[in-house]
Amino acid sequence: MPIVNGLKKRRKAVVDSKRCVACGCCAKVCPMQAIEIVRGVMAQVRQENCVGCGKCVRECPASVIALEETDA
Repeated sequence: MPIVNGLKKRRKAVVDSKRCVACGCCAKVCPMQAIEIVRGVMAQVRQENCVGCGKCVRECPASVIALEETDA
């Protein structure tokens, strides 16, 4: 976990819900089962389960998932 300005940071996946096509590719590769498809229209990340590994980012065919740093 990197430290920036004395604060521990951790990476979390964030989905652009307006551009998500709900294909489910991200949910299939998530080792922590942190992503679910909601109402068949978009992916949603359960932040408490996300470990920031980035597998969902690499797998998303629409490139709508990003890793963002948050305070730990």
